[in-house]
Amino acid sequence: MHRLVASSFGLGLIPRRLWGSDSGAGTFGAALAVGIGIVLLSVDAQWWLTLIIGFVAIGASMWSARPFSDEGDPGWICMDETAGTLIAMIGLGGFPWIAAVVVARVADIFKVLPGVTHADRIHGPVGITFDDVIAGLYGLAVGWALTGLGV
Repeated sequence: MHRLVASSFGLGLIPRRLWGSDSGAGTFGAALAVGIGIVLLSVDAQWWLTLIIGFVAIGASMWSARPFSDEGDPGWICMDETAGTLIAMIGLGGFPWIAAVVVARVADIFKVLPGVTHADRIHGPVGITFDDVIAGLYGLAVGWALTGLGV
């Protein structure tokens, strides 16, 4: 059960089957969040519902990654990317929503922004999860700045 949840219900296992490596698994996890976000946008869900789902994903990431955290941050674990991307989308729509998702993914992939790098160095499920959550917060900030500018 831990492996199923940690891999965002199997999405993180797809790259290894397709091209023999875990490279890109995080983007598959982020895609799950995008799918959830599209559903939430289509039903005009309140912002707090995305927040709650994001917190549930954070908890699921922490719980499911624990048994595998001795291995560092295995590439196939991508519930952390699902959680971070959900955090990036809170209360957003339209172009700011898209920009927030892109910024969150870029911040997670390159890990050069303050906090993301630090969190990535933390051992265990906290480090696995919170580099993505912090990257998601950067995306959220950009999305809300664009919303404030009327974009």
